[in-house]
Amino acid sequence: MQIDMFGKRRYKVNLHMHTTLSDGRCTPGEAVQLYQRSGYDAVALTDHWFYGEGEEDPAFTVLSGAEYNLGGADSREGVWHIVGVGAQRAPAVAKSMSPQAIIDAIHRAGGLAILAHPAWSLNSPEEIRALRGLDGIEIYNSTSGVHMSRRADASVIVDLLGKEGFFLPLHAADDAHHYDNDVCFSWIMVEADDNSPEALLPAIRAGRFYATQGPEVHLFREGDEMVVRCSPCSEIILRSNLVWSRAIFTGEDLCEARYRLRGNESFMRAEVVDANGKHAWSQAIAQGEAEKG
Repeated sequence: MQIDMFGKRRYKVNLHMHTTLSDGRCTPGEAVQLYQRSGYDAVALTDHWFYGEGEEDPAFTVLSGAEYNLGGADSREGVWHIVGVGAQRAPAVAKSMSPQAIIDAIHRAGGLAILAHPAWSLNSPEEIRALRGLDGIEIYNSTSGVHMSRRADASVIVDLLGKEGFFLPLHAADDAHHYDNDVCFSWIMVEADDNSPEALLPAIRAGRFYATQGPEVHLFREGDEMVVRCSPCSEIILRSNLVWSRAIFTGEDLCEARYRLRGNESFMRAEVVDANGKHAWSQAIAQGEAEKG
């Protein structure tokens, strides 16, 4: 647990990872120990088509989880990977089901449905908007940036969705398979009272977290300004539907940036980069009517 710059409790959580129960190189026990030693407060073991039951411990929480992947290698035929987290029982799913049916089954089992690595899967904004009930989307997926992938960052997809007034909580996760440079690289910092499932899952559902590789970032509105506060960074970027927003701030040890709204922004979100090239992403804040997943 960490205390953020506003005095709130934050818990370090990875919601997407694989073990020897599917195609990961670490056993469940090895994976849990690795993340616990690295300062995490909770993880979800999300092996492909294998529902892993959770384990609650005051020192470290393992949330229930699984990843349901549909489609093969050709994005023209549809590639969908949906992570189910926090279900109270194994969702009633089958590989013949549609992505929407998978989402619905996760919800019936009491879980959250998060769209994994949309950039790697080449999921279009139109396809994503057609799905109902998604509880989140990965803006960054560590394993999609290494080995044979190199499509880790889904920022453009997120902004295209935001342009249309469609917003989902933005996640960063490792999706660890190889346990080399795809591990302990991207996570979420959840605002909650403790690291129990009862505290973490509602906060994650509500988007009370930021996604990060290390830096702290917060975005909020004060009057006609958007304000970013962060740990020392070299770059602060405010994203919106505007293509010439003049909202990029660079320097050494930047901890705050202010942007005066023009009035035609439909959404704003912040991304910061520290001196080591590590990124963090705030949630998007709608400036008008918004559609949710």
